[in-house]
Amino acid sequence: MVSLEAYTPPSWAAHLPNPPTQRLRLAVTPSLLHPWPLPGLPPGLELFIKRDDLTGMQLSGNKVRKLEFLLAKAKAEGHDSVITIGGIQSNHARATAVAARYCGLDSHLILRTSRLAADSDPGLVGNLLVERLVGAHIHTVTKEEYAAAGSRALTAQLERQLRGQGANPYVIPVGGSNGLGTWGYLSFVEELRGQAADLGLTDIVLACGSGSTAAGIALGSHLAGLGVRVHGYAVCDSEDYFYAFIDDLLDQVAPAEARGGAGARDLIRIAEAKGVGYGISTDEELATVLDAAQATGEAPW
Repeated sequence: MVSLEAYTPPSWAAHLPNPPTQRLRLAVTPSLLHPWPLPGLPPGLELFIKRDDLTGMQLSGNKVRKLEFLLAKAKAEGHDSVITIGGIQSNHARATAVAARYCGLDSHLILRTSRLAADSDPGLVGNLLVERLVGAHIHTVTKEEYAAAGSRALTAQLERQLRGQGANPYVIPVGGSNGLGTWGYLSFVEELRGQAADLGLTDIVLACGSGSTAAGIALGSHLAGLGVRVHGYAVCDSEDYFYAFIDDLLDQVAPAEARGGAGARDLIRIAEAKGVGYGISTDEELATVLDAAQATGEAPW
């Protein structure tokens, strides 16, 4: 079990309205920052990697930083369970299920899968094994149902159903991506600022799948005066979608005047990088992963 603790925003974010006042200490932080000598780097280019894949065993990955704030709110408001949604092997769903159990909360996971698989037991493969070990309730929907209804409608439907049964669930959006979740990566920027003070960083590069990691790093880098360019590589959806989504998150966290009028297109460069499809890799991409792992011991999942 973990307990609520007081949270104080970084000094450069103290002027933002309605910051969170509590968090749950779930992540193993600070995560490591070290050189990453990938093969084939141009002369003079120095690359570092921030190991947010090592934020805790079952909780590894970037989602746990968001869950520290989201689950703190769920606990503070007296909820007894959480609902979230994602793909059948969603890392966010796994992290949510484990973190909820740490906090003494039940979890309900709406997982998107194929029409054939939705009508059968999803099994114990990959993240599903961890989710079932911690007692998560699995609800499957087809890709077609997900596309037709959308994640918000599906979670709202399950919320109504559970409330009708006497439960008091708290809904966490896809990837933990809302204004409150964005604070996880505003705090990340303060951590990085301390680690990289003497490194002369010029650019921050990240994968963009649900949006709030990108929003938090972009806004935090701007407010903290890091002087870096932020690049987000979209693994789903489109550049325009993420610019609009990040603008919405910015409005939730920091009014325009609190960020000098800067919008998403001022703070981050989004580029499409989903290739042939989300979660689908070409032979060339897999060879790149293999080369990186064999050269450095770090696999770029």
